[in-house]
Amino acid sequence: MPRRPHAVFALAPWARDGAFPPDVLDRLCRLVDIDPALTVTSFGDPAAVAALGRAEILISGWGCPHIDAAVLDLAPRLRACVHAAGTIKKLLDPVVFSRGLTVSTAAAANAVPVAEYTVAMLVLGSKQAFTRGRRYAAEQRGDGSTATGLLGCTVGIIGASRIGRLVLERLATYDVRPLLYDPHITAAEAARLGAELVDLDTLCRRSDLLSIHAPSLPETRHLIDARRLALLRDGAVLVNTARGALVDTEALTRQCATGRISAILDVTEPEPLPAGHPLLRLDNVFVTPHIAGAQGRELRRLGEFATAEIDRLLRGEPLHGAVSEAQLTLIA
Repeated sequence: MPRRPHAVFALAPWARDGAFPPDVLDRLCRLVDIDPALTVTSFGDPAAVAALGRAEILISGWGCPHIDAAVLDLAPRLRACVHAAGTIKKLLDPVVFSRGLTVSTAAAANAVPVAEYTVAMLVLGSKQAFTRGRRYAAEQRGDGSTATGLLGCTVGIIGASRIGRLVLERLATYDVRPLLYDPHITAAEAARLGAELVDLDTLCRRSDLLSIHAPSLPETRHLIDARRLALLRDGAVLVNTARGALVDTEALTRQCATGRISAILDVTEPEPLPAGHPLLRLDNVFVTPHIAGAQGRELRRLGEFATAEIDRLLRGEPLHGAVSEAQLTLIA
């Protein structure tokens, strides 16, 4: 029987338990030699140091400490980091790549619930469900609005990311007109995704619903600023499940306070918003606490992806979630 490589969990216990329920953990343990009870959340802990000395594969996730040269010095046999969560951007020092480690992330699996959340919010946002629900609770009557519903809406998608593409894929089953802004793809590629490629200002002008799926980079900070918010149609709904820094919070607050546009925000800047912030009080703004990504029962998708990725790694097959150093700077 071939020797199983030694692996170590480096994530919070709740993240391990969610991503690796008994059946998934059983599959993982058939592939690697791992102590299921050890979840490293500090690389300075003596048990962690001992485990790192033997580790060939690090299975990271939410709660994993930053991985830098000092950590790699403790793990001379380490050859791969498989991340059982979404973005790995802030977790890794670039030295990981210069040391020759293979890196993979379950971001593709985490994208699924985000896309599901997004489409649900586009449907509810188009019906002004949150605004009308709050008014109903206060006045005990409906408003009889007729200018609502997803049918025939123009939906603007910012970013042909994993999530943006999944949203477009799901929107194909709705009777909507999808627009796409992404400076890194062609009109032909956008057409294959079922969308019309336009510049960002045009997308803002034409969209009834605007959904953001771009990475947070220096050049994308406040991508949706006061000028672009002013371009949105009266009654438009902005949905942000990407990063709060992509939207100018003060400008958004001013626009929503007039009642001209609405917003559904799973991410904010700052995050969380201070208690009593106007966005938390406005009837036409709905804020959720960064829950679009994998939660609860959805976490097992991340463990299943990571386990399958380790299987591919050991078989010498291409990894589905491979991350290169160049990609690290561009992901969310």
